[in-house]
Amino acid sequence: MLIPLDELKDFLDHKVLEFNTKSFIPDDPVSLIHRFNRKEDIEIVGFLVATIAWGNRKAIIKSGEKLIRIMGHSPYEFIMQYDNPTKESKVYVYRTFNGIDLDFFFRSLRQIYENEGLEKTFSPHPSIFGATGRIIQFRKRFFSLPHEKRTEKHVSDPERGAAAKRLQMMLRWFCRNDENGVDLGIWKSIPTSELNIPLDVHTANISRKLGLITRKQNDLKTLEELMSHLRKFDPLDPSKYDYALFGLGAIEGF
Repeated sequence: MLIPLDELKDFLDHKVLEFNTKSFIPDDPVSLIHRFNRKEDIEIVGFLVATIAWGNRKAIIKSGEKLIRIMGHSPYEFIMQYDNPTKESKVYVYRTFNGIDLDFFFRSLRQIYENEGLEKTFSPHPSIFGATGRIIQFRKRFFSLPHEKRTEKHVSDPERGAAAKRLQMMLRWFCRNDENGVDLGIWKSIPTSELNIPLDVHTANISRKLGLITRKQNDLKTLEELMSHLRKFDPLDPSKYDYALFGLGAIEGF
């Protein structure tokens, strides 16, 4: 679908306003982090929920609620006291993410919070711009503890061409704050101009229909192609268009 860029921008801006509202929250995994007020609790729940955020949104929320119960509804206190798997965490499974993976996530998070904290692990990359470079930096820090190789697949690797959609989504949650109520804006060290949208099947398919991307793969190169357009639409806050593209695909069936 070839639409003049100025008309397409107006159309997407309108859709952002339509979907980026508090009514978006209840049916989305972001609802889980809205239950907490403490920065560290939001970070831990947001990171874990983003990690399992593939598949049906209802199933993600249900499994996210189970993670919150495992942590006794006090994520930061749980992480800082964590030593060994609990009976509940050992049997936790969501798709291919299991108790072995969860044990490492808990242990790595504890080490991070004993040192610099989660936000500082997303430090700028020396040569790769923005959120993608920061994800690479985080990934190296996160897997600095001994771990099973299988667990690495649960944190996508942009250095291998992954669009890292789940962590891109998490960064949107933590860094954007447009006062519309969905994104929380608890991180001030990463400007919204650096953010990308999470390239999932919905946003990718709609972007192709609108002529914003031409590549068939949903990988990092495709994300960069898409963001080159979205940054022109709004260089200061390009990730807001995730609401328009996701809403058109997943909610409206455009």
